[in-house]
Amino acid sequence: MTALITGAGRGIGKRLAIGFAQAGMRVGLLGRSQSELDLTKLEIEHAGGSAHRFRADVRDFEQLSAAADRMTDICGDVHVLVANAAIIGPIGPFVEHRPRDWKEVFETNVIGVMNACRTVLPQMIQKRSGKIIVIADRSSSSPRPNFAPYSASKAAVVRFVESVAEEVRNHNVQINCFSPGGAYTSMTDEILDADERAGSREVEEAEQIRLTGGVHADKQIQFALFLASERSNHLTGKLIDVTDDWKKLERENTRPDAWTLRRHMK
Repeated sequence: MTALITGAGRGIGKRLAIGFAQAGMRVGLLGRSQSELDLTKLEIEHAGGSAHRFRADVRDFEQLSAAADRMTDICGDVHVLVANAAIIGPIGPFVEHRPRDWKEVFETNVIGVMNACRTVLPQMIQKRSGKIIVIADRSSSSPRPNFAPYSASKAAVVRFVESVAEEVRNHNVQINCFSPGGAYTSMTDEILDADERAGSREVEEAEQIRLTGGVHADKQIQFALFLASERSNHLTGKLIDVTDDWKKLERENTRPDAWTLRRHMK
């Protein structure tokens, strides 16, 4: 099985890439930093896994498409896409942000996801099989003061996933959003560096993640592997959190309105 992971040079993307390779997948590492991709590839191969690196910017559809074509030539069709690449963008009150900063957030976090999905979906539809996992977080479903552009981009991605899931449901392609919980990444450091501009609650949570490492890697990897497997074929268009019981999700069908952005009216 082959998995293409965007933003695979660091953070959650790197963590999932290593975990997928350990599970026996052939992994395509896609990102902008050649040095970060080289390091991730080296770690995977030292552990006995298989990985190929592709330098591309998810904001550029042509670059992304060319990288996916190269991966297909080397490894065959992409069975799993993990759309992870994202930036946190400007931190602080929205009225102090520059338009070019929030534009970059949407180009990376939303357009980048769309580009990645558009790249792999034709081959998945043709072979009537495929899994897409889009990385989300708590910003997707609740307000996050001082992170307005980032939070809005993540909510937009969830609705995009819900919509595309309905379009490809009959093609046996499943696409879900996965919120992996807190993990110590470069975003953690950005929040800590922003200090009071991020807000006391955000800083406290970031400090806790720095001390503890956040959610254990194995928990995130096992959940992502479940979403990448046939055991989750009954799940699509969902916003799923790492704190959910994936073994329960495996055993039971969910209501159509469960684990979505839909607003419930009493």
